[in-house]
Order: sequence, then structure tokens, then C-alpha cells
Amino acid sequence: MRLGDIAVPEKKTIKRAYKDKAEGKAPSTQAGEFVREEIEHVREGKHGVRSPQQAIAIGLSKARRAGVDLPPPKKGTTSEATRKRAEKDLEKAQEGGQSKTSATRSRATLKALKKESGTGASKAALSKHAKAVASRRRKQT
Repeated sequence: MRLGDIAVPEKKTIKRAYKDKAEGKAPSTQAGEFVREEIEHVREGKHGVRSPQQAIAIGLSKARRAGVDLPPPKKGTTSEATRKRAEKDLEKAQEGGQSKTSATRSRATLKALKKESGTGASKAALSKHAKAVASRRRKQT
């Protein structure tokens, strides 16, 4: 596995996202392709994640950097650090292309993710996460 592999989405994922955009689908649907790719990576054993939320966050970050017009989360919904990171990811996309991540940082990220287990992307974990999110959604109305 090359060092930059974790940050660069696969060509087929980008193609699927562009297809979704051409069909007029929502940015969240387009970003879903990147999240799906990330979950596949964990299941294949390329790296691990601590939780389903982490896999989703990595996927959304990739989507924003690839040019999906996905707005950062609203104030109060997530931490300020998460919002700032999402804004930076959007800026990266608007700059045009990705700047090269330093090999040291890339290696450190990959090493840290490889230490995590793959259970964060298991069917059970994703199901539990989906149910929790759905129940929160119901309470808001």
C-alpha cells in the first residue's frame, strides 16, 4: 500500500459521484459513495476505524476534497474543530486539486489507523449507528 492511498479516492468512486451529480442527486448522496469506499477499505483490512462515525468522517472529508459541494456541519451540531476541518476540506477542493501531504504525516495517519480494529465497519456496528441516528432524528420533530 502506497502512503497517499488513504487520502486519495479511487477513480471508480469519483466516477460514481460524478454520475450521481449528473443525475441531479443531492450532495449527501454523492458523498455517500466516498463513505461506502471507506467502509470497504476497513472491511478489506487496508486500515481500521474506532467507530462507524470515524469511517463516515473520513469518507465525507474525501468527498469534500474531491469537489462534492457538501456544506460543513451547522454550528452546535458538531465540535468547532470538526466544522473548521470541513471548511478547510472545502477550501482544498476550491483551490483545485490536492496538495501533496507530507510523507511523515501520511505514514503516521496510516500507522494509527492500522492499529484500530475493523469492527467499526461491521454490519452490527453500522446497524447500531443507523438506529441511534434515526432515533435522534425522530425526537427532533
